[in-house]
Amino acid sequence: MRILLMGNPNVGKSAIFSHLTGTHVSVSNYSGTTVEYASGTLALEQGTAELIDTPGTFSMNPANKAEEAAVAMLGDADVIINVTDAGNLERNLYLTLQLLQTGKPVMVVLNMWDEARKKRIKTDTEKLEKRLGVPVIPTSAISGEGIAMLKSRLPEARPGTSSTLPGKDLWKTSEQILRDTQQSPPESTSARMKLDHSTVHPVWGPAWAALVMLLSFLIVAVAGDALHDLLGDLFEFLWLPVATLGSNLLGGSGIVHNIIIGELIDGKIDFDESFGLITTGLYIPLAVVLPFIFSFYVVLSILEDVGYLPRLGVVVDNLMQRMGIQGASVVPMMLGIGCNVPGVMAGRMLETRRERLIVATLIAIVVPCVAQQAMVIGLLGKAGAIGLVIVYATLFLLWILLGWMMNLFLKGEPNELLIDLPPYRLPYWPSLVKKNYMRMSGFVRGALPYVLLGVLVVNLFYTLGLISYISDAFAPVITGLFGLPGEAGAALIVGFLRKDVAVGMLAPLGMELQQLIVASVVLMVYFPCVATFVVLFKELGLRDLLVLIGIMVVIVLITGGGLNLLLHYSGI
Repeated sequence: MRILLMGNPNVGKSAIFSHLTGTHVSVSNYSGTTVEYASGTLALEQGTAELIDTPGTFSMNPANKAEEAAVAMLGDADVIINVTDAGNLERNLYLTLQLLQTGKPVMVVLNMWDEARKKRIKTDTEKLEKRLGVPVIPTSAISGEGIAMLKSRLPEARPGTSSTLPGKDLWKTSEQILRDTQQSPPESTSARMKLDHSTVHPVWGPAWAALVMLLSFLIVAVAGDALHDLLGDLFEFLWLPVATLGSNLLGGSGIVHNIIIGELIDGKIDFDESFGLITTGLYIPLAVVLPFIFSFYVVLSILEDVGYLPRLGVVVDNLMQRMGIQGASVVPMMLGIGCNVPGVMAGRMLETRRERLIVATLIAIVVPCVAQQAMVIGLLGKAGAIGLVIVYATLFLLWILLGWMMNLFLKGEPNELLIDLPPYRLPYWPSLVKKNYMRMSGFVRGALPYVLLGVLVVNLFYTLGLISYISDAFAPVITGLFGLPGEAGAALIVGFLRKDVAVGMLAPLGMELQQLIVASVVLMVYFPCVATFVVLFKELGLRDLLVLIGIMVVIVLITGGGLNLLLHYSGI
């Protein structure tokens, strides 16, 4: 039996899913798309069932790829669990009434029941159940209230009957149902409501956004650095003896040694610079990048779960409208900071091809993932803060200009922001842990092979003497336009596999601060890693991908050359 969890975004479906499935969860793409969904096993008295957490949707008339996938999954469903927000029932009932018309067995869950109680919203569940003609179960996913009843009453799920099915005007029907079954007090002026209003206020909203972003990235930097030190010590204590033994067995030098172990620095293995498969190839993704990725995803998940990200979208909407996109685009861009791949994939939440192209282009060119940023911070941090300030100021300026120019030249207008603002709530920690586990395991599976491949390519280039040919071929651009040493050409090629590895290749070149700044910016804005390219092709198609590549080449040449000249004449 296949059971679908369906509901609007931000109603707590993932928390309900976490309660019902435990730890047996897998993440897949819906057939023919890059839209992800989670599936797990639900234990029932009658046996087991497959439970699927579908993407959030507001109606059966999909406005984007995620909603299209959610609606398409209905065809294979045996039972539908419609999760709603008990405190915002009128908005949720529109989808509920549509689901009743599918002829599938339905159960309605009034989630966030505890939040509704705090708002003094009273819902007559018996009357609502009679009016809808299907079971109605109040739950609180955070506390687990009602989950046992949900499971026990699941066999009672049934299709809507002729006497309960709505008429043609679903909004009018939902309003009538709400008047008959729910009582709401006048709007509260509680501290939570005041916070809610201030975080989307025209003046205080941007101040809150700046504070939240500053604290978020400070936490990521501090926590990531602490975890990096811890994992670095573990590598030195546990893995260095193993790698040293391997080096001794391979004779300390030679082609095979240099590929597997790397070059010895002052007679010893250096995890940063040896560039062997089992030294630098493991150390970079696991000890350098993973701590910052983990810290970022934890912070991002908390911002998602407490309900702040939609409010951030409201705050930045005016700015993003000038870039041809709406405030909701902040979500894929925030995901893109973690990793460009899920960031581009999250663009499916946007309604038009035009918006998806703009957002994907911005992510691919001027939203560097945390893996790149960790390496750039390590590379430039030793030279002082000025280098980092110039790099991030350049990226921010490019972000604004690129979005503005694409909005100017692409036909069409940005859609108005229509976004759901869920109430502020505490995160449901088991669901948050599961979400981050899936994200981190996806990063390790996706990143580690490319890092190892990148390290292998570097070693082969050096072994076969290809570095000099690359330097000569790209010298007019790399040396002449960008002012970088010819050896940086190898880093640009490897950047197509993994940009964090490419940034690491710049460290041994002994470049000056000006060159480090230019090289860091060029690596950040030129071709994304191959995994992102694959997703861009799937999401955008060949035509839009070629447009993106053309924009990218122009941006790289103008930015790299212009920055080189500017820094040269400024004396930095």
